[in-house]
Amino acid sequence: MPDKPLVSIIVPCYNQAPCISETIASILRSTYQDLEIIVVDDGSTDASAEVVKDWAVKDSRIQYVYQANQGPSVARNHAIRIAAGKYILPVDGDDLISPDYILKAVEVMERQPEVKVVYCHAEKFGAEKKPWKLPPFSRPALAAGNMIFVTAMFRRTDWEKVGGFAEQMTWGFEDWEFWIAMLKDEGEVVRLPFVGFYYRIQKKSRRKSVDSKGRQMTYAFITTKHKEFIYQHLKGPIRKSKTWSKPINTVYRLLGIPIRDSLEAKK
Repeated sequence: MPDKPLVSIIVPCYNQAPCISETIASILRSTYQDLEIIVVDDGSTDASAEVVKDWAVKDSRIQYVYQANQGPSVARNHAIRIAAGKYILPVDGDDLISPDYILKAVEVMERQPEVKVVYCHAEKFGAEKKPWKLPPFSRPALAAGNMIFVTAMFRRTDWEKVGGFAEQMTWGFEDWEFWIAMLKDEGEVVRLPFVGFYYRIQKKSRRKSVDSKGRQMTYAFITTKHKEFIYQHLKGPIRKSKTWSKPINTVYRLLGIPIRDSLEAKK
């Protein structure tokens, strides 16, 4: 690449002092070095600030930003607003990436302007160690569930077009809604053919701690905000058992049973 574009690595961090150094080190080992790392401390009460500031002294590409605790969506949006990169790669403060992930993702984005998102294969580590098996991307599949983790590369301009991550979704699953917003109308997705992302499993992770109420709030929020897309692919709202949404909605239509308004998907 004759003119290497800047990549902004966005790292929300909340009480991750034991892990954040490992995360930053994995980013700095990247074969692609035209990058900046913006760590947004989301109101940590541990030593996260001191750890990140020590790294920032060693490498001028690292920037520490503080905000009162508002959740990862607000933290990511905050960092992207001040980011200078053409491309954005979020990496949570306890996860890791491979040395070649950024380079290979940038190569795809530079060659193929029709591609909006580049991600890779992933592995879980920590309390659980195994491949993270996710189905391939398609728009019908995305309507029924998420298969793209948040540590995927996209253009800053596309983030701007969709208004960023939904800051209302403080309970989780904001990455699913973000990909729907970005990809529901157009855009290609490429999954790189290697493991480039390592997702740390802790005994109590944010994703696992989302309860049934949070899941139903997610389904209602997404169905309401993206009703045309969801109804196009699922024939109705996202149901409590989301994998059964399309079969249930199809049967309802065949039997002439009225499809409830999307807001009722949370009940």
